[in-house]
Amino acid sequence: MDFVYNVIVALHLLGMAAVVGGWIAVRSGRTVTAPIVWGARAQIVTGLVLVGIASAIKDDSHEVNNTKVAVKLVIALGVVAAAEIGAARARKGRDTGPLLDIAGGAAVANVLVAALW
Repeated sequence: MDFVYNVIVALHLLGMAAVVGGWIAVRSGRTVTAPIVWGARAQIVTGLVLVGIASAIKDDSHEVNNTKVAVKLVIALGVVAAAEIGAARARKGRDTGPLLDIAGGAAVANVLVAALW
C-alpha cells in the first residue's frame, strides 16, 4: 500500500507542478491554459485519494490532520474555480483578468500550507 500511496503523492506533486509551472510559463500571455486546468483537477482528485488512503491506514506515519486537509481543500477548490473560469473565458476570447494569478498564487499558498503547517 505504501507504493500506491507514493505513486499518488508523485501524481499530486506533478499536478502542482503543472499549475505553478504553467502559471509562470504563461504569465506574460495572461491566459489560463489546459495544463493549468488539468493540474488543478489532478490536485483535487489525488489530494482526496491521499486523505482517504491515509485515513484508512492506522499507523503514525500516515496521521491525518483534518483541519489542515480542510484548509487545503478550500484553497484547492479556489484554484480549480479560477482555472476553470479563466479557461472558459479564454476559449471565448475574453480577458481572463486576474484569474490566472489567483490560480497560480493560491496553488503556491497551498504548497506553503502543506510544507509549513
